[in-house]
Amino acid sequence: QVQLVESGGGLVQAGGSLRLSCAASGRTSGAYTMGWFRQAPGKEREFVAAINWSGGRADYAGSARGRFTISRDNAKNTASLQMNSLKSEDTGIYYCAGALGTVLQRLRAAYDYWGQGTQVTVYA
Repeated sequence: QVQLVESGGGLVQAGGSLRLSCAASGRTSGAYTMGWFRQAPGKEREFVAAINWSGGRADYAGSARGRFTISRDNAKNTASLQMNSLKSEDTGIYYCAGALGTVLQRLRAAYDYWGQGTQVTVYA
């Protein structure tokens, strides 16, 4: 089992930045893709970004591309999501997720491990 813990959420004004972090512990040996998802009030959880095991490839939702950057540090078992130019529609609970294997994944069902989430609130 792998445990994921997110941090870095908070309240930020529109146009500002936040950096989310995800720390993995437990059975972290083996390759796995890391992803970030978010869930706004009354909406389904949606894909935001993913990064493959080596960190050489990343995928972004259209709403995140150009504003968000996903990264990872396998030596520290961490992943991060740098969010710039935040908008009110970015508000939600952000979840870190891990998918066993080396393929970039957008589907929630592809992810095996989930964190508890961290709240991001962007105000105008």
